[in-house]
Amino acid sequence: IEVEGAEPGDAVEVEFLEFKDMGWGWTAVIPGFGFLAQDSYTTPIDLSGPGLKIWKSDGEHSRATFGNIHVKVRNFPFPGVIGTALRAPGRWSTIPPRENGGNMDVKHLTVGSRVILPVFKRGALLSIGDTHLAQGDGEVCGSAIEAPLTVKLRVRLIKNAGISQPIFYFSKVKEMDYDEYLAYPGMSPNLWEASKIAVKGIISILSRYMTPLEAYMLSSATLDLKVSQVVDVPNWIVTAYFPLDVIEEREVREELRELDKVVG
Repeated sequence: IEVEGAEPGDAVEVEFLEFKDMGWGWTAVIPGFGFLAQDSYTTPIDLSGPGLKIWKSDGEHSRATFGNIHVKVRNFPFPGVIGTALRAPGRWSTIPPRENGGNMDVKHLTVGSRVILPVFKRGALLSIGDTHLAQGDGEVCGSAIEAPLTVKLRVRLIKNAGISQPIFYFSKVKEMDYDEYLAYPGMSPNLWEASKIAVKGIISILSRYMTPLEAYMLSSATLDLKVSQVVDVPNWIVTAYFPLDVIEEREVREELRELDKVVG
């Protein structure tokens, strides 16, 4: 999208007004890609993939089966990618986010939210894509509930903004999207390693009900990684929160509430 009048040093504000899905989405493990792709897992479990899960959406929820478990996830649609053109010329990978925005995968950029992006090229050359129906904070397997969406947005030009990276405004964001969570803390002097410990802990528990690869994909769509503390040296804590509400089988939810059964 070329924004009329946009010049380097300006900014564009994008407000998300509406998302419409087409009734389906997918989550996949792509070999060599994802948070645990290069990890030497502590058990013989192979999480390298490939794996694919198809979801059906009714507009409000997305549903899929993992092992014998029926899963229903609330839709919070958003674009994984939104950004302006980079200052430097050339061909650039769309995988890493940069100062222009890009593949940020911030799940709160849904209806009512806004993002301000710096302008580095005349016209801003705004792009948007990689749309999702839902995602956990972390998108750990490398994909969320990927889905084709129609997006309605409002773009406003801010002259002489002088910003060097994106700024977000979120409206009506709840700390937790669901009512019940099973959580696993990862402890390490390295936040990256702490995150791995936390994710692998949840995958190990969910693997009692589905394959480890399915647990990895389900975690990517629903599990939230949160930094719990960065002050109690030498170990930091990152906690993985898995929402029990997404599991439709009541008996499975009841089992997971009983921590002695989880560890037994």
